[in-house]
Amino acid sequence: MLKMTKTIIKLTVRDVRFPTSLEQHGSDAMHTDPDYSVAYVVIETDQGMQGYGLTFTVGRGTEIVVCAVEALSALVVGKSLEEIVSDFRGFYRLLTSDGQMRWIGPEKGVIQLATAAVLNAVWDLWARSEGKPLWKLLVEMDPRKLISCIDFRYITDALTEEEALDILVKAQTGKQQRVDQMLKEGYPAYTTSCAWLGYSDQLLKQLCTDALNDGWTKFKVKVGADLKDDIRRCSLIRQMIGPHNTLMIDANQRWDVGEAITWVTRLAEYKPLWIEEPTSPDDILGHAAISKALAPLGIGVATGEQCHNRVMFKQFLQASALQFVQIDSCRLGSVNENLAVLLMAHKFKVPVCPHAGGVGLCELVQHLILFDYISVSASLDNRCVNMDIPAHHSKPFNCGQVLK
Repeated sequence: MLKMTKTIIKLTVRDVRFPTSLEQHGSDAMHTDPDYSVAYVVIETDQGMQGYGLTFTVGRGTEIVVCAVEALSALVVGKSLEEIVSDFRGFYRLLTSDGQMRWIGPEKGVIQLATAAVLNAVWDLWARSEGKPLWKLLVEMDPRKLISCIDFRYITDALTEEEALDILVKAQTGKQQRVDQMLKEGYPAYTTSCAWLGYSDQLLKQLCTDALNDGWTKFKVKVGADLKDDIRRCSLIRQMIGPHNTLMIDANQRWDVGEAITWVTRLAEYKPLWIEEPTSPDDILGHAAISKALAPLGIGVATGEQCHNRVMFKQFLQASALQFVQIDSCRLGSVNENLAVLLMAHKFKVPVCPHAGGVGLCELVQHLILFDYISVSASLDNRCVNMDIPAHHSKPFNCGQVLK
């Protein structure tokens, strides 16, 4: 049960940046000099409790997100936590449907990133108030209460509240066993940290060797700038990881549709599980065409880290335009909207492999993917979470930290 009423009396936001571009950490075909950054939000209550949230950025422009957060703060300060969570759907709409600020979205771009940062902080405050990590708050929440946190506006032609509730109720069976499994084994993960596009072959070999020694079995390679170079680098990675480990490739929106099909066909001999963001992240029908063309090669299409909202995900799923859903904890409007996408993905039988990496994304998305496995999908088939942290890779993801 929620404890005493807590009124939010202050919201602060900071622009925090790291110079990752100096050594090309995080570099890809579209973002050649990223400085991994966050707009970092702290909300405070009159009882001294704080909630922490963020939105990930890659340098310039973070100050714009900060301005958007400050513009939204007037809708948050003065509200009690009890008031918010008793009608979280209504509070979500308050932030996303402001009569004037909605014009600079709606539910997309900078204003959506700012909304995510604010709502991530609210969810963190709620979880702290209950004395639980976020994943546990979600897993232990009554299904009807959880459904009441989701805005189903615009997606009922793909998923109704009744269908979503049925999914959650059916997943109650075996839930505790899945919790125990995650505590013991952790969730499957992959790394990109050894194959950023700007890395030299020497560094690539060193990091790949280290990752193999640490137990990694799934590797993602950035591609899209130069085909000959991609062939060479994919060949090198495949030789190093062997035929049985998993390879993925990521073009970060670099190609036109036809170019994507031609380029990936040339890379098919290296047996990638998927091509990620092959074209414009807004081109749903383009992704559908690429998916259809690559299906005979056994290569799926993954996308979603730049997908604005639940409506776009709905259309990607309806058009069979992706084979792997990549939710992002900050691109979408925080937990509320990610819940909707997780439930839609389950209905359409498409596995979720979240986007993470960067500053704070790995820590955030762990909670969402644990909820997905424990309370929605009950499946690990073709599923893994992205742990592409720049500069240094860590050992395969163990849920021990987030589960406690």
